[in-house]
Amino acid sequence: MNQILASRPTQLSSESRSVTLPFEDNRLLQQLFGAHDEHMAKLERTTGVRVDRVKRGVCISGPMDGTSQAEAALRALWRALERGEGCTMPQVDAALRMAEAIERDQEPRLPLRDLPQIRTRKGVVGPRSPAQAQYMDLLGKNDITFGIGPAGTGKTYLAVAQGVAMLLAGRVERIVLSRPAVEAGERLGFLPGDMKEKVDPYLRPLYDALHDMVPPDQLAKRMAAGEIEIAPLAFMRGRTLAHCYAILDEAQNTSPAQMKMFLTRLGEGSRMVVTGDPTQIDLPPGAPSGLIEACAILGDVPGIGMMRFAEDDVVRHPLVGRIVKAYAAAEPKRSLRH
Repeated sequence: MNQILASRPTQLSSESRSVTLPFEDNRLLQQLFGAHDEHMAKLERTTGVRVDRVKRGVCISGPMDGTSQAEAALRALWRALERGEGCTMPQVDAALRMAEAIERDQEPRLPLRDLPQIRTRKGVVGPRSPAQAQYMDLLGKNDITFGIGPAGTGKTYLAVAQGVAMLLAGRVERIVLSRPAVEAGERLGFLPGDMKEKVDPYLRPLYDALHDMVPPDQLAKRMAAGEIEIAPLAFMRGRTLAHCYAILDEAQNTSPAQMKMFLTRLGEGSRMVVTGDPTQIDLPPGAPSGLIEACAILGDVPGIGMMRFAEDDVVRHPLVGRIVKAYAAAEPKRSLRH
């Protein structure tokens, strides 16, 4: 494994800088640069620097702040490659986002190599934004964690990853994933099939996240053995979830009574995560949201972590973030019209 040595900066001017990073493994360099050098093209566009292959590794030159951001991002990506984690465009985006936050002295104030990670059998899941790093820290420390914010911030995906990691490590005996089955224009009784077939469409996003974490054969075996359970929220009443990792997704569509019911299922040796987006409530007009009430009541309770994501924390396709911001900006005008 190649060791990342200290930088060898050369001053170009009072506002520019050049630094050479000794990345000498050609096989890893090819992955770092990407097909047709697309990764470096992205990095250059984002930071305003120039990246060149040189005899001793990779040379970055450009504005001081851009060079520092590019250097931090490239070092993080190189370490990931040395660990065998590969290098994809989403990983490049994540490294740039984290490096920019550190450059601006935002959270997290840790070197990129010290950021939290979640290890599953299908690989390592790391934060792609400062907010995700803080959320992952809360997931590891608290018995109950709330992840609140817009779609695309990774709140459910990271919660599932943490649950899978704890199950594989033997820290919990099972995972229970739940969602409220809110009827959007159709009643469950009029949908075709048995109860499982009726509610599965509501739970599909949870299945999708699990398939990213657990090999298909292992997922099927664990679900058959009851180690991984996916069920509508209504099925939680009367149960005690001991030695369990439980996730309540789309919690903005719970009633206050349902939310209290779920939270009080917490048993010995268990963890709970509640995720939701208060801007996407599908409850009948005037019906209070259990998520909003719970956040107001439980915000200062010891042992409960609250992570609030914002529009800038969206890590899906960049257009998703712009869509979320546009809807947020239009909300006051919509309220006035109604």
